[in-house]
Amino acid sequence: MSEPAEPLTPEETWSTLQRLLDRAEQESSPEAREAIMETVALFLQTLGPSDTARCFDRLDEDHRDRLFEYLDAESAADLIESLPTVQGTELLEHAAPEKAAAILEELPSDEQADLLTTLEPESFESILAVMDPDVAEATAALAAYPPYTAGGLMVREILAYEQSATAAEVIENLRRRIDEVDDYDVQYIYVTDEDDRLVGVLRLRDLLLARGSRPIRSFMITDPVSVRVEKPLEALVDVFEQRSFLGLPVVDDEQRLLGLVHRDSVDNAFHERDIGAHLREHGIVGGEELRSMPIALRAGRRLSWLSVNIVLNLMAASVIAAYQDTLSAAITLAVFLPIISDMSGCSGNQAVAVSMRELSLGIVKPLDVFYVWRKEIAVGAINGIVLGLLLAGTAWLWKGNPMLGVVVGTALAINTLVAVSIGGSVPLLLKRFGMDPALASGPILTTLTDVCGFFLVLSIASTFMSQLTGT
Repeated sequence: MSEPAEPLTPEETWSTLQRLLDRAEQESSPEAREAIMETVALFLQTLGPSDTARCFDRLDEDHRDRLFEYLDAESAADLIESLPTVQGTELLEHAAPEKAAAILEELPSDEQADLLTTLEPESFESILAVMDPDVAEATAALAAYPPYTAGGLMVREILAYEQSATAAEVIENLRRRIDEVDDYDVQYIYVTDEDDRLVGVLRLRDLLLARGSRPIRSFMITDPVSVRVEKPLEALVDVFEQRSFLGLPVVDDEQRLLGLVHRDSVDNAFHERDIGAHLREHGIVGGEELRSMPIALRAGRRLSWLSVNIVLNLMAASVIAAYQDTLSAAITLAVFLPIISDMSGCSGNQAVAVSMRELSLGIVKPLDVFYVWRKEIAVGAINGIVLGLLLAGTAWLWKGNPMLGVVVGTALAINTLVAVSIGGSVPLLLKRFGMDPALASGPILTTLTDVCGFFLVLSIASTFMSQLTGT
C-alpha cells in the first residue's frame, strides 16, 4: 500500500498552477486546452479558500487573467469567492461583460451586489445590460442599499410561501426546486400574505410532520422576529448578540419580505469594517491594499498621507527649536520628552477608541461632545495625577533633583488631560463636519499631544531653569 501524498507547499501549489496555465496556453487544440482547464478547476477545488488566495496572489497579472479567461463561469465564481473583494473586482473589470455576467449569476445575491458596487460605472452598466433582466433588476436594487445595513448585507435566496398553501404543496414545490434550493442556507421557511408581507415562520420539522392538507398558516410561528431594511450594522450586531438566530428576515416599512440577513454576514461585515478603519488610521487610504497590487499605486496611496504627516511633525519640531537654549542648558529633559509624548498619546488613544465604539453603537452623537469631554476630564485628571507622580518620582530618584520631577510630572499630568480631551471629542467633531473619524483622529491626536507635551516640558523648565541647573 502506497504512502499518502504529502500536501503541496505554497510554492509548489503556485508553480503547479502556473505550469498548468502555461501548458494550456501552448495547446493549439481547444479540446486539449479545455481538458487542462478541467484539471485546473479540479486542482483549485482541492485547495481551501486561504490557499487559493495565496496561490492566486503569487501569479503575475498575465497568468491571473489567463486563469480567469479559461475557467468556466461556475469555476470562476468559486475562485472569486475565495479571493479578497479587490481582486475579484479586478478580474471582473478585465473580463468581457458576457463572461462577467455569467460569473456573477453563479454567485449568491449579496456577493453579486457587493462586487457590482465596487466596479467602475461603465463596467457596472455593461454587465447589467447582458445579465438576465430579472436578475439584473433585483441585483441593481440590492446594490443600491447602503453597504453596512440589513439591506446591504441581505441575500435574496430565501424560501417563502403564501399562507394559504398547504403542507403538501410546499413540500412538492421544494422537491421540484431541489437543484435551486440546494444552494440556499435553509433554516426556516417564511410565510407571507397575498401582499408579500411577512406573517409567520415555519420550521422544517413542523412542515414534514404536518398533514398534507393543512394550510401552513395553521401551524406557523406567528409574530416572527424581523429587522428593517435600513437597520445599521451596529444594531444588527446587538440583535444577534441578544438572540441565538442564525439568520433574520429583512422587511421594508410595510412589512414586505425582502430577504434574509445571516449572522455570519453581520460578523464578517463588522470585522471587515474594523480592518478598514485600522488601515485608514495607519495611513492606508484609497481602499483595500494588497501586496499583489502595482507598486506605484500602493506607494502613492501611502504617500498621500505620509506627506501630510511631515507637515504635522514639523509643528512638533518647531516647538523644540523654539526652546533650544532651554534644552541645551538642561539636556536631561530630552530623555523625558518622548516618554511624556508617548504616555499622553496612549491615554488619548484610549479615549479615541471609546468614542469610536460609542459612535458606532449610536450611544453618543456629535452633539454630545461636551458630555463626552466632561466624562474624559474626570478620568484624565485621575490618570494624569497618578502618572505624573510616578514619572516625577522616577526623575527625582534618577537625578536627585526634585525640581526635575516637578517639571516632567506636571507636564505629563497636564498633557494627559489635553490628550483625553482631544481623544474623546475630536472623533465626534469630525463626524459632525462629515469627515471620517477613523482616518483623522489618530494623526490629529498625535500631533497635538506632541506639540503640547514638548511645550509644557520646555516652558515649565524655562521658568525654573535656575533650580534645574543649580545656577
